[in-house]
Amino acid sequence: MKKLINTAMVYCLLAAVAGVFYREFTKWNDYTGITTLSKLHTHLFTLGMFLFLILALFARQDSTLVDTKGFRSFFVLYNIALPFLVCTLLARGILEVLQVELTTSMDAMVSGIAGLSHILITIALLLLFSVLRKSAAREQVA
Repeated sequence: MKKLINTAMVYCLLAAVAGVFYREFTKWNDYTGITTLSKLHTHLFTLGMFLFLILALFARQDSTLVDTKGFRSFFVLYNIALPFLVCTLLARGILEVLQVELTTSMDAMVSGIAGLSHILITIALLLLFSVLRKSAAREQVA
C-alpha cells in the first residue's frame, strides 16, 4: 500500500509542476489560445494521483492485491504508458504554444506516439480490471 501512496504522491507533484508550467509557459510566450498543455495537469491528477489513491483503498481491503503477478504487470506497464502519454501531451502543447509548423509526417508521428501510449494504458487498465475481478471472486469465496 505504501508503494501506491508514494506513486500517487509523485503524480501529484508532477501534476502541480505541470499546472505551473502551463500557466508560466503560456504567459511567457503571450499565448492566449487553447493548448494541449492545459490537459497535462488534469491527466496527471486523474490518471496518476487519483487512480493510485483509489487503488490504495482496494489494497487496504485485500492485502494480497499488490503482490499478485497481474497487479505487478499492471503497475509496470501503466507507469511506463502514463509518462509516455504525458510526454506526448507536453511536446504537442509546447509546439502549439510556440506555433511550430509541423510537417504532415511529424504531426502524424506525434499523434501515433500518443495513440500508442493510449493503447498501452488501455491494456494496463484491462489487466487491472482482471486483477480486481479475481480479488473480488476470492473475497466472495471466503
